[in-house]
Amino acid sequence: MSYWPRPTTADIGLRAFSNSPHNLMAEATLGMQNILMSEGSKSKINEHIRNNSQWNISIESDEDELCYDLLLINWLDEVLYRCEIHQQWLVDCQIIIEYSNGKLNLQAHVSWIDSKLVTREIEIKAVTSHQLLFEKVLSQQEIASEWPEVPSFQGPGWYCDVIFDI
Repeated sequence: MSYWPRPTTADIGLRAFSNSPHNLMAEATLGMQNILMSEGSKSKINEHIRNNSQWNISIESDEDELCYDLLLINWLDEVLYRCEIHQQWLVDCQIIIEYSNGKLNLQAHVSWIDSKLVTREIEIKAVTSHQLLFEKVLSQQEIASEWPEVPSFQGPGWYCDVIFDI
């Protein structure tokens, strides 16, 4: 696990670490899903038949300054949308991110189950841009944690902070 819920004033936050932007997207996604699920559903998630799909999103981006943070918001919104509208609860994903023709494209190979099989602990109303971070961590650089339940992280790698409106 490379994601941890982190405290906020009224909502809920998440910090995730990984070795690359695409793996960080996957970690943040799994972290969000973990926050949503009840403990009972977490213990039974692997008992259900999984479906496999490819989900794609893209955003406009400048090649010199790739907007991974905005891609993260759009991707997590897509995961919530597919759960609510199509009853597809994401269980696992492998993500590829590519830049092409002025767009940052995310392709995800997703394993999912029927969302009716999952009991939720909380509901997320929105993925916010408040305190949003998606940043590279250089070799030997340390990202100190303000929260006792979230460890500090030393680079090289990537980390993100995202706040969910509940």
